[in-house]
Amino acid sequence: MGINYVGDFPATVDQVVALESAGLDQVWVAEAYSYDAISQIGFLAARTKRIEIASGILNVYSRTAALVAMTAAGCDYVSGGRFILGLGASGPQVVEGFHGVRYDKPMQRIREYIEACRMIWKREAKFEYHGQVVDVPLPPDAGTGLGKPLKLINHPVRSEIPVWWASLMGLSVTATAELANGWLPIFFIPERFRSVWGTQLDAGLAKRDPALGPLDIAAGGLLAIDESLVGEARTKLLDLMRPQLALYVGGMGARGKNFYNDIARAYGYEREAAEVQDLYLAGRKEEAAAALPAEWLELGNLVGPPGHVAERIAAYREAGVTVLSVTPVGANPVAEIETLRALVDA
Repeated sequence: MGINYVGDFPATVDQVVALESAGLDQVWVAEAYSYDAISQIGFLAARTKRIEIASGILNVYSRTAALVAMTAAGCDYVSGGRFILGLGASGPQVVEGFHGVRYDKPMQRIREYIEACRMIWKREAKFEYHGQVVDVPLPPDAGTGLGKPLKLINHPVRSEIPVWWASLMGLSVTATAELANGWLPIFFIPERFRSVWGTQLDAGLAKRDPALGPLDIAAGGLLAIDESLVGEARTKLLDLMRPQLALYVGGMGARGKNFYNDIARAYGYEREAAEVQDLYLAGRKEEAAAALPAEWLELGNLVGPPGHVAERIAAYREAGVTVLSVTPVGANPVAEIETLRALVDA
């Protein structure tokens, strides 16, 4: 489950504690340009016992590679080895507009950050890395000339902290499949995801070091399980996704440069993708949301009677998903997680 960057955080943490007892395995803390995720992760580490706690996600521009490694090691330390480092590139609007850092080479930067972090955690040698983006220590002509390689003082709880990559398209997905421990896709449809990402995933997996183990994949959506969730009742809950999905498919980026719209088209929703974008960019947001295909909502969420949700779990498992990423929307989130836990373990 993810924690949003708005809301009542103390109340949410109380809920996470209850959900941990109900069978929740992971909680992801968002950051964007809100409160930093790390302070909240430390708070969660103190309040929980078993659940894994992840950054969802840290961008690779606002922190140096060494600081990301130090931070991940620190979070893993205070949580007793329960931290997951979620990394992503964010976008130029946030990176340049809020952090004042040039947005360049996002895929290469994440690749080098992953390699640098793993070097620092292992402590096999003093940290020295000279890549296209990460250049440590600085060469004499780029600084004072006093920099020297150093080794992390502490011995991390784990020398191999899981790194998940929130990649979206193209070569970034290939690099994720090659280098990361886990992948965070978006708007995932189990039966159709290969039409969007199959070629890239296969190319990356072909280069993957077997020592990394299989690639974890997190996907899911809204969660509500009850025998009453059929017909109009089910549609009403699924429609909760429409405003967000319309924002991404219709309003993210310019016409012709919207990756989320490209995903919709690759899924086979070419007509709907064009209509949603036209309506959204014209300011007709409610009509844009209504134009989204109901099938996408049905296949990309876990809403319905237990039997239906069990079938959807099987579809996600068949697609290679190893972690169900869910947002409980029923009246009793703890009961929803308990039911989901039972269905997953059945």
